[in-house]
Amino acid sequence: MKENFSTIAKYNEDTNKKVASILGKLSNEEREKNRKSFYGSLSALFRHNLGAACFFLSLFKETVKDNAEALKALEDAAKIEHFKGKLTEAQWKKVVSSSKIVDKAFIDFINALNDKDFNAPVNIDWYKGKPPSVPLRFMLQQFSVHNTHHRGQISQILDSLKIDNDFSGIDIKLL
Repeated sequence: MKENFSTIAKYNEDTNKKVASILGKLSNEEREKNRKSFYGSLSALFRHNLGAACFFLSLFKETVKDNAEALKALEDAAKIEHFKGKLTEAQWKKVVSSSKIVDKAFIDFINALNDKDFNAPVNIDWYKGKPPSVPLRFMLQQFSVHNTHHRGQISQILDSLKIDNDFSGIDIKLL
């Protein structure tokens, strides 16, 4: 199980680098332009994924409270700055740097987990239905699906702009 999640974490890191690289080649105006997606701009979609990654990782602290290495892996991700609204070029660069920090935290977190941790409950008190907690392995999958979903939205917008993009992950060495 750990190997699968390690692969997912590495894919996530590689794909976020690709997205940031493509978006970084756009002018700030093009990156911040409202594209009529739920989150508006390409920048806002990327930042939503970053914010959600921080949220997911923060949920896992209580779950792994007895695993010091896993907790340490999460520390830097908890300290990043989040921006709202239209960004300046300098703020965009901070977002990209923050994405790298969070991606590394995710990889380090996965590497620090043991078999018991994957089955430990994550309390999701924000969820209105049942169950109030689910296994960490399920929430890690949800984290991955969430990121992939929003990167798909970014890909669709890039496609409409005729900007080449491929976030399949098939071209990277994960193992």
